[in-house]
Amino acid sequence: MAKGLFSSLKGVHVPHRKNTALMETVVMPPPKSVVIPTVMHIGAPAKPIVKAGDKVAVGQLIAESGGFVSAPIHASVSGVVKKVEEITLSNGRNAPAIIIESDGEMTVYEGLAKPEINSLADLAEAIRASGIVGLGGAGFPTSVKLAIKDIEQAEYFVINGAECEPYITSDTRTMLEHSDLIERGVRRISEYLKPKAVYIGIENNKPKSVAKLKQVFADDPTIIVKALPSMYPQGGEKVLIYNTTGRIVPEGKLPLDVGVVIMNVTTLANIERYIETGMPLVEKVVTVDGSAVKNPMNVAVPIGTRLGDVFEFCGGFKSAPAKVLYGGPMMGTAVPSLEAPILKNTNAILAFDEHDAAYKEATPCLRCGNCVNHCPMRLDPPAIAKAYNSGNMEALVKQKVNLCMECGACAFVCPAHQPIVQRHKLAKAALRDWQNSQKGGKA
Repeated sequence: MAKGLFSSLKGVHVPHRKNTALMETVVMPPPKSVVIPTVMHIGAPAKPIVKAGDKVAVGQLIAESGGFVSAPIHASVSGVVKKVEEITLSNGRNAPAIIIESDGEMTVYEGLAKPEINSLADLAEAIRASGIVGLGGAGFPTSVKLAIKDIEQAEYFVINGAECEPYITSDTRTMLEHSDLIERGVRRISEYLKPKAVYIGIENNKPKSVAKLKQVFADDPTIIVKALPSMYPQGGEKVLIYNTTGRIVPEGKLPLDVGVVIMNVTTLANIERYIETGMPLVEKVVTVDGSAVKNPMNVAVPIGTRLGDVFEFCGGFKSAPAKVLYGGPMMGTAVPSLEAPILKNTNAILAFDEHDAAYKEATPCLRCGNCVNHCPMRLDPPAIAKAYNSGNMEALVKQKVNLCMECGACAFVCPAHQPIVQRHKLAKAALRDWQNSQKGGKA
Protein backbone atom coordinates (compact mmCIF):
# COMPACT_ATOMS: atom_id res chain seq x y z
CA MET A 1 0.00 0.00 0.00
CA ALA A 2 1.29 3.43 -0.87
CA LYS A 3 1.25 6.37 1.48
CA GLY A 4 -2.05 8.23 1.35
CA LEU A 5 -3.90 5.42 -0.46
CA PHE A 6 -6.55 5.26 2.27
CA SER A 7 -7.92 8.14 4.33
CA SER A 8 -8.04 5.85 7.38
CA LEU A 9 -7.83 2.17 8.22
CA LYS A 10 -10.85 0.01 8.88
CA GLY A 11 -11.97 -1.34 12.23
CA VAL A 12 -15.04 -1.84 14.37
CA HIS A 13 -17.09 0.23 16.78
CA VAL A 14 -16.90 -1.58 20.11
CA PRO A 15 -18.77 -0.61 23.30
CA HIS A 16 -16.55 1.78 25.25
CA ARG A 17 -17.59 0.83 28.79
CA LYS A 18 -15.01 3.23 30.22
CA ASN A 19 -16.67 3.00 33.62
CA THR A 20 -13.56 3.97 35.58
CA ALA A 21 -12.29 6.81 33.39
CA LEU A 22 -13.06 9.51 35.97
CA MET A 23 -12.00 7.45 38.99
CA GLU A 24 -8.69 8.61 40.46
CA THR A 25 -6.08 5.92 40.97
CA VAL A 26 -6.15 4.29 44.41
CA VAL A 27 -2.94 2.88 45.92
CA MET A 28 -3.26 -0.66 47.25
CA PRO A 29 -1.33 -1.57 50.42
CA PRO A 30 1.42 -4.15 49.91
CA PRO A 31 0.14 -7.73 49.83
CA LYS A 32 1.50 -10.46 52.11
CA SER A 33 3.59 -11.81 49.26
CA VAL A 34 4.27 -11.29 45.56
CA VAL A 35 5.02 -13.76 42.75
CA ILE A 36 7.34 -12.17 40.19
CA PRO A 37 7.88 -14.23 37.00
CA THR A 38 11.13 -13.86 35.09
CA VAL A 39 9.13 -13.73 31.84
CA MET A 40 7.12 -10.52 31.68
CA HIS A 41 8.35 -9.26 28.34
CA ILE A 42 8.98 -10.29 24.75
CA GLY A 43 12.43 -11.83 24.33
CA ALA A 44 14.82 -13.76 26.55
CA PRO A 45 13.78 -14.47 30.16
CA ALA A 46 15.51 -12.56 32.95
CA LYS A 47 17.98 -14.51 35.10
CA PRO A 48 17.34 -14.63 38.88
CA ILE A 49 20.24 -13.37 41.03
CA VAL A 50 18.58 -13.91 44.43
CA LYS A 51 17.84 -17.08 46.39
CA ALA A 52 15.61 -18.21 49.23
CA GLY A 53 16.38 -16.34 52.45
CA ASP A 54 17.78 -13.19 50.81
CA LYS A 55 16.45 -9.89 52.14
CA VAL A 56 15.35 -7.45 49.44
CA ALA A 57 14.10 -3.87 49.27
CA VAL A 58 11.85 -2.04 46.82
CA GLY A 59 13.68 -1.34 43.58
CA GLN A 60 16.49 -3.84 44.20
CA LEU A 61 17.61 -5.88 41.19
CA ILE A 62 16.47 -9.50 41.59
CA ALA A 63 16.84 -10.79 38.01
CA GLU A 64 19.29 -9.68 35.33
CA SER A 65 18.46 -9.08 31.69
CA GLY A 66 18.82 -12.28 29.68
CA GLY A 67 20.03 -10.64 26.47
CA PHE A 68 19.65 -7.66 24.16
CA VAL A 69 15.89 -8.22 23.77
CA SER A 70 15.14 -8.73 27.45
CA ALA A 71 14.59 -6.70 30.62
CA PRO A 72 15.85 -6.82 34.22
CA ILE A 73 13.41 -7.27 37.09
CA HIS A 74 13.32 -5.53 40.47
CA ALA A 75 11.71 -6.26 43.82
CA SER A 76 8.29 -4.63 44.11
CA VAL A 77 8.07 -5.03 47.90
CA SER A 78 10.57 -5.21 50.71
CA GLY A 79 10.91 -8.47 52.59
CA VAL A 80 12.49 -11.89 52.24
CA VAL A 81 12.76 -14.15 49.22
CA LYS A 82 10.72 -17.22 50.14
CA LYS A 83 11.74 -19.30 47.13
CA VAL A 84 12.49 -19.30 43.43
CA GLU A 85 10.34 -21.87 41.68
CA GLU A 86 8.93 -22.64 38.27
CA ILE A 87 5.33 -21.61 37.65
CA THR A 88 2.98 -22.00 34.71
CA LEU A 89 2.04 -18.70 33.08
CA SER A 90 -1.35 -17.92 31.56
CA ASN A 91 0.02 -18.62 28.07
CA GLY A 92 0.96 -22.16 29.09
CA ARG A 93 4.70 -21.52 29.29
CA ASN A 94 6.71 -22.41 32.38
CA ALA A 95 9.15 -19.91 33.85
CA PRO A 96 11.01 -19.34 37.12
CA ALA A 97 9.29 -16.96 39.51
CA ILE A 98 10.67 -15.16 42.55
CA ILE A 99 8.30 -15.30 45.53
CA ILE A 100 8.88 -12.56 48.10
CA GLU A 101 7.22 -12.43 51.52
CA SER A 102 6.50 -8.78 52.23
CA ASP A 103 7.44 -7.17 55.54
CA GLY A 104 4.76 -4.55 54.90
CA GLU A 105 7.24 -1.69 55.21
CA MET A 106 8.01 -1.02 51.52
CA THR A 107 11.58 -0.05 52.40
CA VAL A 108 13.33 1.48 49.41
CA TYR A 109 16.64 -0.02 48.27
CA GLU A 110 19.51 2.24 49.34
CA GLY A 111 21.49 1.63 46.15
CA LEU A 112 19.05 3.42 43.87
CA ALA A 113 20.44 6.37 41.93
CA LYS A 114 19.19 8.63 39.17
CA PRO A 115 20.83 7.83 35.80
CA GLU A 116 23.11 10.33 34.14
CA ILE A 117 22.01 11.00 30.57
CA ASN A 118 24.01 12.93 27.99
CA SER A 119 23.22 11.06 24.80
CA LEU A 120 20.66 8.81 23.11
CA ALA A 121 22.83 5.82 24.03
CA ASP A 122 22.74 6.90 27.69
CA LEU A 123 18.96 7.21 27.46
CA ALA A 124 18.58 3.73 25.97
CA GLU A 125 20.84 2.27 28.67
CA ALA A 126 18.87 4.01 31.41
CA ILE A 127 15.62 2.59 30.06
CA ARG A 128 17.18 -0.87 29.90
CA ALA A 129 18.33 -0.60 33.53
CA SER A 130 14.85 0.54 34.61
CA GLY A 131 13.27 -2.71 33.47
CA ILE A 132 10.61 -0.82 31.53
CA VAL A 133 8.84 -2.65 28.72
CA GLY A 134 5.85 -1.69 26.60
CA LEU A 135 3.17 -1.08 29.20
CA GLY A 136 0.26 -0.90 26.78
CA GLY A 137 0.12 -4.68 26.67
CA ALA A 138 2.82 -5.77 24.21
CA GLY A 139 5.70 -6.04 26.69
CA PHE A 140 8.46 -5.30 24.14
CA PRO A 141 11.63 -4.07 25.91
CA THR A 142 11.53 -0.30 25.35
CA SER A 143 15.30 0.21 25.31
CA VAL A 144 15.52 -1.76 22.06
CA LYS A 145 13.36 0.86 20.31
CA LEU A 146 15.99 3.49 21.07
CA ALA A 147 18.98 1.44 19.95
CA ILE A 148 19.19 3.57 16.82
CA LYS A 149 22.40 3.65 14.78
CA ASP A 150 21.38 6.45 12.43
CA ILE A 151 19.46 9.22 14.21
CA GLU A 152 18.25 10.46 10.82
CA GLN A 153 15.94 7.42 10.76
CA ALA A 154 13.78 8.80 13.57
CA GLU A 155 11.58 11.24 11.68
CA TYR A 156 8.52 10.97 13.89
CA PHE A 157 7.94 10.21 17.57
CA VAL A 158 4.44 8.80 18.13
CA ILE A 159 2.90 8.50 21.60
CA ASN A 160 0.08 5.97 21.92
CA GLY A 161 -2.71 7.26 24.14
CA ALA A 162 -5.52 5.68 22.10
CA GLU A 163 -6.52 3.06 24.70
CA CYS A 164 -9.12 1.59 22.33
CA GLU A 165 -10.07 -1.59 24.24
CA PRO A 166 -13.38 -1.53 26.14
CA TYR A 167 -13.19 -1.06 29.93
CA ILE A 168 -9.47 -0.15 30.18
CA THR A 169 -8.74 3.35 31.53
CA SER A 170 -5.30 3.06 33.13
CA ASP A 171 -3.68 5.07 30.30
CA THR A 172 -6.44 7.64 30.66
CA ARG A 173 -5.53 8.07 34.32
CA THR A 174 -1.86 8.50 33.35
CA MET A 175 -2.80 11.33 30.98
CA LEU A 176 -4.99 13.05 33.56
CA GLU A 177 -2.88 12.46 36.68
CA HIS A 178 0.66 12.60 35.30
CA SER A 179 0.60 15.04 32.39
CA ASP A 180 3.69 16.66 33.94
CA LEU A 181 5.68 13.44 33.54
CA ILE A 182 4.39 13.06 29.98
CA GLU A 183 5.42 16.62 29.13
CA ARG A 184 8.93 16.28 30.50
CA GLY A 185 9.28 12.80 29.01
CA VAL A 186 8.29 13.95 25.53
CA ARG A 187 10.67 16.88 25.64
CA ARG A 188 13.54 14.82 27.06
CA ILE A 189 13.30 12.00 24.52
CA SER A 190 12.74 14.47 21.67
CA GLU A 191 15.95 16.23 22.68
CA TYR A 192 17.89 13.10 21.68
CA LEU A 193 15.67 11.72 18.89
CA LYS A 194 15.34 15.12 17.19
CA PRO A 195 12.13 14.15 15.31
CA LYS A 196 10.45 16.39 12.76
CA ALA A 197 7.27 16.14 14.79
CA VAL A 198 5.75 14.39 17.80
CA TYR A 199 2.23 12.97 17.53
CA ILE A 200 0.17 12.04 20.58
CA GLY A 201 -2.76 9.96 19.34
CA ILE A 202 -5.83 9.74 21.60
CA GLU A 203 -9.28 8.41 20.75
CA ASN A 204 -11.90 11.16 20.82
CA ASN A 205 -13.94 9.35 23.48
CA LYS A 206 -11.42 10.76 25.97
CA PRO A 207 -12.12 14.51 25.65
CA LYS A 208 -10.58 15.35 29.04
CA SER A 209 -7.30 13.65 28.10
CA VAL A 210 -7.23 15.37 24.71
CA ALA A 211 -7.92 18.77 26.28
CA LYS A 212 -5.36 18.23 29.05
CA LEU A 213 -2.48 17.37 26.73
CA LYS A 214 -3.39 20.02 24.18
CA GLN A 215 -3.12 22.55 27.00
CA VAL A 216 0.22 21.12 28.14
CA PHE A 217 1.77 21.35 24.65
CA ALA A 218 -0.04 24.47 23.43
CA ASP A 219 3.24 26.39 23.10
CA ASP A 220 4.97 23.88 20.77
CA PRO A 221 3.63 23.40 17.21
CA THR A 222 5.92 20.40 16.66
CA ILE A 223 4.06 18.40 19.33
CA ILE A 224 0.64 17.56 17.92
CA VAL A 225 -2.10 16.09 20.10
CA LYS A 226 -4.37 14.36 17.61
CA ALA A 227 -7.93 13.36 18.54
CA LEU A 228 -8.68 10.21 16.54
CA PRO A 229 -11.99 8.50 15.77
CA SER A 230 -13.07 5.90 18.34
CA MET A 231 -12.56 2.99 15.99
CA TYR A 232 -11.04 -0.22 17.35
CA PRO A 233 -8.13 -1.10 16.99
CA GLN A 234 -7.04 2.54 16.88
CA GLY A 235 -4.28 1.75 19.38
CA GLY A 236 -2.74 -0.97 17.24
CA GLU A 237 0.83 0.07 16.46
CA LYS A 238 0.53 -0.03 12.67
CA VAL A 239 -2.93 1.53 12.74
CA LEU A 240 -1.86 4.43 14.95
CA ILE A 241 1.27 5.08 12.91
CA TYR A 242 -0.80 5.29 9.73
CA ASN A 243 -3.50 7.48 11.28
CA THR A 244 -0.98 9.96 12.69
CA THR A 245 1.87 10.05 10.17
CA GLY A 246 0.41 8.42 7.05
CA ARG A 247 3.30 5.93 7.06
CA ILE A 248 2.63 2.22 6.40
CA VAL A 249 4.72 -0.41 8.18
CA PRO A 250 5.20 -3.27 5.67
CA GLU A 251 5.03 -6.93 6.56
CA GLY A 252 8.12 -8.04 8.45
CA LYS A 253 9.28 -4.47 9.09
CA LEU A 254 9.49 -2.35 12.24
CA PRO A 255 8.22 1.20 12.82
CA LEU A 256 11.78 2.53 12.62
CA ASP A 257 12.00 1.15 9.09
CA VAL A 258 9.44 3.81 8.10
CA GLY A 259 10.97 6.56 10.25
CA VAL A 260 8.84 6.16 13.36
CA VAL A 261 9.58 5.56 17.05
CA ILE A 262 6.37 4.69 18.88
CA MET A 263 5.78 4.44 22.61
CA ASN A 264 2.82 3.94 24.93
CA VAL A 265 1.89 6.98 27.02
CA THR A 266 2.22 5.12 30.34
CA THR A 267 5.57 3.70 29.25
CA LEU A 268 6.74 7.24 28.56
CA ALA A 269 5.58 8.50 31.98
CA ASN A 270 7.36 5.65 33.75
CA ILE A 271 10.59 6.35 31.86
CA GLU A 272 10.53 9.96 33.02
CA ARG A 273 9.71 8.89 36.60
CA TYR A 274 12.73 6.57 36.60
CA ILE A 275 15.04 9.27 35.23
CA GLU A 276 13.89 11.74 37.88
CA THR A 277 13.86 9.37 40.86
CA GLY A 278 16.00 6.32 40.06
CA MET A 279 13.09 4.02 40.98
CA PRO A 280 12.78 1.24 38.39
CA LEU A 281 9.50 -0.31 37.26
CA VAL A 282 8.02 -1.97 40.35
CA GLU A 283 4.37 -0.87 40.27
CA LYS A 284 1.52 -0.94 37.77
CA VAL A 285 -1.77 0.92 37.59
CA VAL A 286 -4.42 -1.54 36.46
CA THR A 287 -8.08 -1.08 35.66
CA VAL A 288 -10.21 -3.55 37.63
CA ASP A 289 -13.65 -3.96 36.07
CA GLY A 290 -16.15 -6.38 34.56
CA SER A 291 -19.66 -7.56 35.32
CA ALA A 292 -18.53 -9.75 38.24
CA VAL A 293 -16.52 -7.03 40.05
CA LYS A 294 -18.15 -5.35 43.03
CA ASN A 295 -16.24 -2.04 42.99
CA PRO A 296 -14.55 -1.26 39.65
CA MET A 297 -11.59 1.11 40.01
CA ASN A 298 -8.06 1.95 38.90
CA VAL A 299 -5.53 0.56 41.35
CA ALA A 300 -1.77 1.03 41.74
CA VAL A 301 -0.33 -2.32 42.83
CA PRO A 302 3.13 -3.85 43.27
CA ILE A 303 4.12 -6.04 40.31
CA GLY A 304 3.65 -9.67 41.29
CA THR A 305 0.52 -9.08 43.37
CA ARG A 306 -1.90 -11.99 42.96
CA LEU A 307 -5.06 -11.18 41.05
CA GLY A 308 -7.15 -12.53 43.91
CA ASP A 309 -5.61 -9.96 46.27
CA VAL A 310 -6.38 -7.12 43.85
CA PHE A 311 -10.00 -8.19 43.40
CA GLU A 312 -10.36 -8.52 47.17
CA PHE A 313 -9.07 -4.96 47.59
CA CYS A 314 -11.83 -3.89 45.17
CA GLY A 315 -14.50 -5.45 47.35
CA GLY A 316 -14.43 -8.91 45.84
CA PHE A 317 -17.07 -10.21 43.45
CA LYS A 318 -20.78 -9.43 43.31
CA SER A 319 -21.28 -12.66 41.35
CA ALA A 320 -19.13 -15.69 40.67
CA PRO A 321 -16.55 -14.90 37.97
CA ALA A 322 -16.84 -17.28 35.02
CA LYS A 323 -13.89 -15.74 33.15
CA VAL A 324 -11.01 -13.52 34.22
CA LEU A 325 -8.79 -11.71 31.73
CA TYR A 326 -5.44 -10.00 31.62
CA GLY A 327 -6.20 -6.95 29.46
CA GLY A 328 -9.33 -6.16 27.51
CA PRO A 329 -12.10 -8.32 26.05
CA MET A 330 -10.78 -7.97 22.49
CA MET A 331 -7.13 -9.00 22.89
CA GLY A 332 -6.95 -10.07 26.51
CA THR A 333 -5.70 -13.44 27.78
CA ALA A 334 -7.83 -15.65 30.01
CA VAL A 335 -6.15 -16.59 33.29
CA PRO A 336 -6.63 -20.06 34.78
CA SER A 337 -6.42 -19.00 38.42
CA LEU A 338 -6.70 -15.97 40.69
CA GLU A 339 -3.23 -16.96 41.92
CA ALA A 340 -1.84 -15.48 38.68
CA PRO A 341 0.22 -12.32 39.32
CA ILE A 342 0.07 -8.77 37.98
CA LEU A 343 2.77 -8.51 35.30
CA LYS A 344 4.70 -5.54 33.97
CA ASN A 345 2.43 -5.28 30.93
CA THR A 346 -0.85 -5.85 32.78
CA ASN A 347 -2.98 -2.76 32.17
CA ALA A 348 -6.27 -4.29 33.32
CA ILE A 349 -7.81 -7.32 34.96
CA LEU A 350 -11.43 -7.98 34.08
CA ALA A 351 -13.82 -10.49 35.64
CA PHE A 352 -17.06 -11.45 33.91
CA ASP A 353 -20.09 -13.30 35.18
CA GLU A 354 -21.53 -16.40 33.53
CA HIS A 355 -23.82 -14.41 31.23
CA ASP A 356 -21.05 -12.22 29.78
CA ALA A 357 -18.53 -15.07 29.60
CA ALA A 358 -20.85 -17.52 27.83
CA TYR A 359 -19.18 -19.24 24.90
CA LYS A 360 -20.97 -18.99 21.57
CA GLU A 361 -20.83 -22.10 19.43
CA ALA A 362 -19.37 -21.59 15.97
CA THR A 363 -21.48 -22.33 12.92
CA PRO A 364 -20.32 -22.64 9.28
CA CYS A 365 -18.99 -19.50 7.58
CA LEU A 366 -21.79 -17.54 5.89
CA ARG A 367 -19.45 -15.90 3.35
CA CYS A 368 -20.94 -12.55 4.40
CA GLY A 369 -17.66 -10.66 4.07
CA ASN A 370 -17.96 -8.85 7.42
CA CYS A 371 -14.48 -9.98 8.49
CA VAL A 372 -12.94 -8.74 5.23
CA ASN A 373 -14.77 -5.42 5.37
CA HIS A 374 -13.63 -4.63 8.93
CA CYS A 375 -10.03 -5.90 8.99
CA PRO A 376 -7.66 -2.95 9.58
CA MET A 377 -4.91 -4.81 7.69
CA ARG A 378 -7.30 -5.57 4.77
CA LEU A 379 -6.77 -9.31 5.08
CA ASP A 380 -9.11 -12.02 3.77
CA PRO A 381 -9.86 -14.40 6.69
CA PRO A 382 -11.88 -16.92 4.59
CA ALA A 383 -8.99 -17.22 2.15
CA ILE A 384 -6.57 -17.64 5.05
CA ALA A 385 -8.84 -20.34 6.53
CA LYS A 386 -8.92 -22.19 3.21
CA ALA A 387 -5.12 -22.07 2.90
CA TYR A 388 -4.55 -23.17 6.49
CA ASN A 389 -7.10 -25.99 6.40
CA SER A 390 -5.55 -27.36 3.19
CA GLY A 391 -1.98 -26.93 4.46
CA ASN A 392 -1.11 -24.60 1.58
CA MET A 393 1.80 -22.61 3.01
CA GLU A 394 2.46 -20.73 -0.23
CA ALA A 395 -1.11 -19.45 -0.13
CA LEU A 396 -0.66 -18.32 3.50
CA VAL A 397 2.35 -16.30 2.38
CA LYS A 398 0.33 -14.81 -0.48
CA GLN A 399 -2.52 -13.93 1.89
CA LYS A 400 -0.01 -12.19 4.22
CA VAL A 401 -1.28 -13.91 7.36
CA ASN A 402 1.70 -12.51 9.30
CA LEU A 403 0.20 -9.03 8.95
CA CYS A 404 -2.60 -10.13 11.29
CA MET A 405 -2.28 -8.26 14.59
CA GLU A 406 -4.78 -10.60 16.27
CA CYS A 407 -6.97 -7.65 17.23
CA GLY A 408 -10.18 -9.67 16.99
CA ALA A 409 -12.12 -7.16 14.87
CA CYS A 410 -12.96 -9.99 12.46
CA ALA A 411 -14.33 -12.26 15.18
CA PHE A 412 -16.28 -9.38 16.73
CA VAL A 413 -18.35 -8.90 13.56
CA CYS A 414 -18.63 -12.59 12.60
CA PRO A 415 -22.29 -13.71 12.80
CA ALA A 416 -21.15 -17.35 12.70
CA HIS A 417 -18.88 -16.86 15.74
CA GLN A 418 -15.96 -18.40 13.89
CA PRO A 419 -12.69 -18.70 15.92
CA ILE A 420 -10.87 -16.53 13.40
CA VAL A 421 -8.15 -15.14 15.68
CA GLN A 422 -7.26 -18.58 17.04
CA ARG A 423 -7.09 -19.95 13.50
CA HIS A 424 -4.81 -17.11 12.41
CA LYS A 425 -2.51 -17.82 15.36
CA LEU A 426 -2.30 -21.48 14.34
CA ALA A 427 -1.77 -20.51 10.72
CA LYS A 428 1.12 -18.19 11.63
CA ALA A 429 2.72 -20.91 13.76
CA ALA A 430 2.35 -23.46 10.95
CA LEU A 431 3.81 -21.02 8.45
CA ARG A 432 6.74 -20.26 10.76
CA ASP A 433 7.51 -24.00 11.14
CA TRP A 434 7.29 -24.50 7.38
CA GLN A 435 9.57 -21.55 6.64
CA ASN A 436 12.10 -22.82 9.19
CA SER A 437 12.04 -26.22 7.54
CA GLN A 438 12.70 -24.60 4.17
CA LYS A 439 15.82 -23.02 5.68
CA GLY A 440 17.08 -26.36 6.96
CA GLY A 441 15.65 -25.92 10.46
CA LYS A 442 17.30 -22.58 11.15
CA ALA A 443 15.12 -20.15 13.19
